[in-house]
Amino acid sequence: MRFRPCIDLHEGKVKQIVGETLQPDAGKVIENYVSERSPAYYAEMYRTDGLTGGHIIMLGKGNERAAEEALRAYPGGMQIGGGIHADNAQHYLDMGASHVIVTSYIFRDGKLNWRNLEKIVAKIGKERLVIDLSCKERDGKYVVVTNQWQTYSDFEVNAANIRELEAYCDEFLIHAVDVEGKRGGIEEKLAVQLAEWTTIPTTYAGGARSLEDLARFREITGGRLDITIGSALDIFGGQLSYREVVEFCRADRAGHGFG
Repeated sequence: MRFRPCIDLHEGKVKQIVGETLQPDAGKVIENYVSERSPAYYAEMYRTDGLTGGHIIMLGKGNERAAEEALRAYPGGMQIGGGIHADNAQHYLDMGASHVIVTSYIFRDGKLNWRNLEKIVAKIGKERLVIDLSCKERDGKYVVVTNQWQTYSDFEVNAANIRELEAYCDEFLIHAVDVEGKRGGIEEKLAVQLAEWTTIPTTYAGGARSLEDLARFREITGGRLDITIGSALDIFGGQLSYREVVEFCRADRAGHGFG
């Protein structure tokens, strides 16, 4: 289990928000934290701590300059998502992203758009692509939601669909949207299923708030998933020590024979 750090960008600033409140009909965006620090500050901290595979997410327009600042500060160390498509993916890789992350580009009109998926893979290769399968539970099943989590697709996150998509990407990033940003604990059912279904690196996001949550996550997934934490961390205004999370995951990997 690796800790994957994050830099969420909204209106050009590093923020932690409740993702569902980005919806136009949700009223005012709920901001858990607005940082006075620059994107480069966080990227440089992650680089110093040797954390790889974290992600920069551009939440809406107006974040390109802030994203570039973070990528330049940690070349090759972070992934980037938010408005990525086949025609701009290489641009972000050239700026220093290790991978690009796609969701809405490959999910159109509520369906997986195979043409767009094949197009971006042809442009950059599956080795540089992360597919975001962020999802909400509906009728006992987890369904991918897109467009800043506003739109339900007809794509179920299940063993067969995971297996098919693994041929097109290097990693998955999966937010448990129902608990994301709310610091109420992990979505255990989803985490257990993902650990069973995935065979490529997969990062879970949503709800983790304590070292006890991390230990529970490690237990129920067998260490097969990585995890990211945002609002709960003290570097983003929360109560959970970033330094303790880094050390917890580092010790976990060392204890299981990983560097």
